[in-house]
Amino acid sequence: MVSKKMYEKLADLAIRRGVNLQKDQPLVIRANIRDIEFVRILVKKAYEQGARSVEIDWRDEELQIMNYNCRSVESLSDVPDWVYDRIKLQHDQKACYLSVISDKPGALKDVDTAKLDAYQQAYYKKTADLMGYTMNNEGQWCVFGIPSKEWAKVVFPEMDEDEAYEKLGDAIFAVSRVSEDNDPIEDWKKHDDELSEHARRLNELNLKEIHFTSSLGTDLTVGLVEDHIWVGGGCTTPDGVFFDPNIPTEECFCMPLKNSVNGIVYASKPLSYNGKVIEDFWLRFENGKVVDYDAKKEKESLKQLLEFDEGSSYLGEVALVPYDSPVSRSGILFYDTLYDENAACHLALGRPYPENIKNGESMSKQELKDHGANDSMQHEDFMFGTRDLSADGIKKNGEVVPIFRDGNFVF
Repeated sequence: MVSKKMYEKLADLAIRRGVNLQKDQPLVIRANIRDIEFVRILVKKAYEQGARSVEIDWRDEELQIMNYNCRSVESLSDVPDWVYDRIKLQHDQKACYLSVISDKPGALKDVDTAKLDAYQQAYYKKTADLMGYTMNNEGQWCVFGIPSKEWAKVVFPEMDEDEAYEKLGDAIFAVSRVSEDNDPIEDWKKHDDELSEHARRLNELNLKEIHFTSSLGTDLTVGLVEDHIWVGGGCTTPDGVFFDPNIPTEECFCMPLKNSVNGIVYASKPLSYNGKVIEDFWLRFENGKVVDYDAKKEKESLKQLLEFDEGSSYLGEVALVPYDSPVSRSGILFYDTLYDENAACHLALGRPYPENIKNGESMSKQELKDHGANDSMQHEDFMFGTRDLSADGIKKNGEVVPIFRDGNFVF
């Protein structure tokens, strides 16, 4: 049973370690209207921490569905200027962003995919030049979750609503490293140090590429950009503010070389994309691009993901996650990328993180492209790690270094 005390501790962790809110800094909270009581706790914690202001960006699945169903593709494609202006003002004021997840996976499964795609395309095009604020870590941001009964019934369909809700809550708090008797902030400091050490050792190898294999059929080689940087254990803004963008996080991630990904990869977990759940899918890459694919469920959604823009069929991230991570050990499929990606090694289609290349955060878009980085308006993670996953690092001289065996680090 998750107590009010634990919600208070989670809120404190999100404010003080997640976004690491600074005195007189504005905060923007994105949350579902069902979570108003928890949002009030967050707001109180934020003002106690010295927030200049707190703005709430509410969402609701039923209103979202109504909005898509009742509007035309034409109207959904018309994103007003005030949307851009609002975000631009937040950036100019150096705001930080806190996103609270509790939505029902697959809530938009019956919405016309053409309408979903039309809005996403229009929104991303409208705000494209604003994405660097979070992608380049110019300001702090953090994504984390709390349980909802709607989400719990998807994860545990065999249980009654209250039992499912309680079990999901216990799992979320456990993998977020929040318990009745611990200091979450101190535990996160230790955890970040461990991830940073893995990243340091990976960087010392200065690999050319990584070769992955698994019993699912994955046989994939991912080239890495020159001067790449593995990152694990949090991020730092240009002003030197450290923050944890994901709670939980178990990954060390890097930037693939756009045109140097070859082979086939089989997803090991479903992918929730635009409110729909894509299941049992695979992708085949040639010279970096997805040239063939299939899915047992929501293949059309997978097609829209891959065809969203030119860069969405190329990789922007490769991430190593031990199979024995707390999320994996929970044995729970959360049907949410934030949690499921921290149970398994994963890849991301689309835009890369500039921090994964030396001096990348100060590079222009063209400079990043010149260094072999992909470019896209989106960034979508999917999981391919398994209990028997093997990964070999390959150096420039051809030397092979075992990185993963049986799903876990071996170096």
